[in-house]
Amino acid sequence: MTFDLAVKRIYEPPAPDDGQRVLVDRIWPRGVSKQDAGLTLWLKEIAPSDDLRKWFGHELERWAEFQKRYRVELDGNGEAVDKLRGLLRHGKVTLLYGAHDEAHNNALALAAYLREG
Repeated sequence: MTFDLAVKRIYEPPAPDDGQRVLVDRIWPRGVSKQDAGLTLWLKEIAPSDDLRKWFGHELERWAEFQKRYRVELDGNGEAVDKLRGLLRHGKVTLLYGAHDEAHNNALALAAYLREG
């Protein structure tokens, strides 16, 4: 299945080509008002568990293991994954995250998971 999926920091302003904007963090990002976020959905239940998020701590040497553990969590989180896949069937979805690291974050791991299966 092919679909239009993008990943973007929530601190970047909404753009007309974002499609449906879905925040995939468990914690609301600091300094962003709900009004300015322009969200379609805050799908916090698809975010990594608090335990996994804290364990990862954005330490690069844990990135590969974080992705594996997050995939296991996603495999067991069918309802949230199905909700996101349902949105993807209706057009472009932009996954939003608040992390500073644009190359190692849960939204990128989630996007890879969705693209693979």
